[in-house]
Amino acid sequence: MGICDAVAVAKILNATLVIPHLEVNPVWQDSSSFMDIFDVDHFIDTLKDDVSIVKELPDEFTWSTREYYASAIRDTRIKTAPVHASANWYMENVLPVLQSFGIAAIAPFSHRLTFDNLPTDIQHLRCKVNFKALIFVPHIRALGDALVNRLRYPADQNEELGSNYLREVNDTKDQKRPGKFVALHLRFDKDMAAHSACDFGGGKAEKLALAKYRQAVWQGRVLNSRFTDEELRNQGRCPLTPEEIGLLLAALGFNNNTRLYLASHKVYGGEARLSTLRRMFPLMKGKKSLASAEERAQIEGKASLLAAVDYYVSMHSDIFISASPGNMHNAMVGHRTYLNLKTIRPNMALLGPLFLNKSLSWEEFQQAVVEGHRNRRGLLKLRKPKQSIYTYPAPDCMCHV
Repeated sequence: MGICDAVAVAKILNATLVIPHLEVNPVWQDSSSFMDIFDVDHFIDTLKDDVSIVKELPDEFTWSTREYYASAIRDTRIKTAPVHASANWYMENVLPVLQSFGIAAIAPFSHRLTFDNLPTDIQHLRCKVNFKALIFVPHIRALGDALVNRLRYPADQNEELGSNYLREVNDTKDQKRPGKFVALHLRFDKDMAAHSACDFGGGKAEKLALAKYRQAVWQGRVLNSRFTDEELRNQGRCPLTPEEIGLLLAALGFNNNTRLYLASHKVYGGEARLSTLRRMFPLMKGKKSLASAEERAQIEGKASLLAAVDYYVSMHSDIFISASPGNMHNAMVGHRTYLNLKTIRPNMALLGPLFLNKSLSWEEFQQAVVEGHRNRRGLLKLRKPKQSIYTYPAPDCMCHV
């Protein structure tokens, strides 16, 4: 949630914030800008009484940009911001640069502001940014509303998907009672599988391919690769496979009448890997099955926009569950906690050993799952020291807890 921290730091320094450039993820290779994803006018207007924000760097400061300095060595760039830096650190190290040059660029900036020992008004501002100021651009919200509508009011299988989905959302709601659906964030793509260093049953060829991919992307910086698969699973470090998340859902009482929304980009192993999950939950839908190619044209091939649609639909689901911890999981847990919506947090440390134990009967497995998730189905958790305010918004962001 770097943008929320950026607003907070601008407030601490009494500085104007320039809408930041987003880094291109080496895996997804998506160059979408902040303005491609979020409604910038709403963002600026919501925060106008807190922080001054501009869309672009004023012309008088072009001399300070990376493009101006071919070597990228700039007196105005600060590269030494420690992880979870204090407010005092910014006052002592960034404010003098601002006072000398009128501008400062902090990069890298991810996770560069502490979650503790900050003034209450700064914490409240971070909450305001995350839960009020950040909304998606109109076409993301419109498509998201259409998908939610089709999940709640499922059409006949042979009906064509309409292109005028704004009218469709309004018309359909008057016809029948809305159904419920569960959003499943299945983070089981190639980079997650490789980064986990777990064994997913593909034999030596799969292990070699994932090890090669892991080395190419992270150059040996994946600590999990030092452990055996059994050790990783016993520690709860392996993402749940589509088959495992299906068993978890079934053990928790969901059945083949449950309507699932699959929030996922590219599943490692493709459609074949989803076949068991789809047989267990035949009403499972995703972006491609709910929206036409024409409707998806603006987001196709853009990982950030695809994820934005998934996030929007998941925020409107009756229940959200994620197959593994990660950025989307953490953001969704926090946002849904803030809005008092139900979220199931898989007990990874419990599930790993359970799936390794091949001698368990279904009744024993189900009993263990239900018992192990009794306090992980929507129970409000207060933030502890060092924990993210965006994942655990109570009590900082919530007046009544």
